[in-house]
Amino acid sequence: MEERVDEVLRDGRAPGLHGLVVLRGGRTVLERYGKGEDFAWNESLGVVEFGRDTLHDLRSVTKSVTALVYGVALGKGLVPDPETPLLACFPEYADISGDKRNITIEHALTMTLGIEWDESAPYTTTANSEVAMEMAPDRYRYILERPVVEQPGTRWHYCGGASALIGHLIAKGAGTTLDAFARDTLLAPLGIDAAWNRGADGVPSSASGLRMAPRHLAALGQVMLEGGRGLVPAEWITRMLTPRVTLEDGTGYGYQWYLGDTWRAAFGNGGQRLYLVPDQDLVVAITAGEYNGDQNSAQTVMDAVMGW
Repeated sequence: MEERVDEVLRDGRAPGLHGLVVLRGGRTVLERYGKGEDFAWNESLGVVEFGRDTLHDLRSVTKSVTALVYGVALGKGLVPDPETPLLACFPEYADISGDKRNITIEHALTMTLGIEWDESAPYTTTANSEVAMEMAPDRYRYILERPVVEQPGTRWHYCGGASALIGHLIAKGAGTTLDAFARDTLLAPLGIDAAWNRGADGVPSSASGLRMAPRHLAALGQVMLEGGRGLVPAEWITRMLTPRVTLEDGTGYGYQWYLGDTWRAAFGNGGQRLYLVPDQDLVVAITAGEYNGDQNSAQTVMDAVMGW
């Protein structure tokens, strides 16, 4: 593994790599760091020399971590079960159309809400629904008022708004902010440092805001392989990683997690990756700087790690 990865790096085939941590059996077996321009959302941080403790945008890996935190809150009885109707959890929006009454929290967790949502435009323009959500006076009303365009549960459609709703349910149930609850119940007990990018309203983004060092991201993956280690209910991890919908490429999707034949993964813009390979007791965390690009560095490095 080490020889394959180092050959990729020597040959310049992963120019965007910022960090790589590989755990096997809970032990670090490979760790590499790079150098390059980095961003906190769309704000350039300049050229950064990455190290073990350098925080990095995880972008949409945040969605998968938010789902993990939902399980923590569910285990404490702070949030509703996924089968609960979504609008019932938002009584402050009782005026919203009744055509959404059949949408459940599970539809948000699986990104099968059936609402109009488009994140194909760059994340620098309000033509992108997630950016428009961030710019809206009330992000939750913006999401819940999107027109229903198909039967909920029918088809997977990428939607950062779904993750924002999940994060808000956690914050409402816990009576604190998402980042504070995640810190106190999951991250701090594991010795994990993290920060969250926040929207203009000061709310930490549950769709793309988490910043963390790759070794700490890998530590979260290890906790999942170990059944939650008493912090996350083991039954939630199983439930979260159960295929609920099939994607166009044939892979599966659970509760905010991508599911392959041998792997479970969280993906984020720019090449942010967390892979779990249970059969090999392996965790791979990757950070990279290819935002809004092809993100080839992350895949090339993962291929080298696995020998694919």
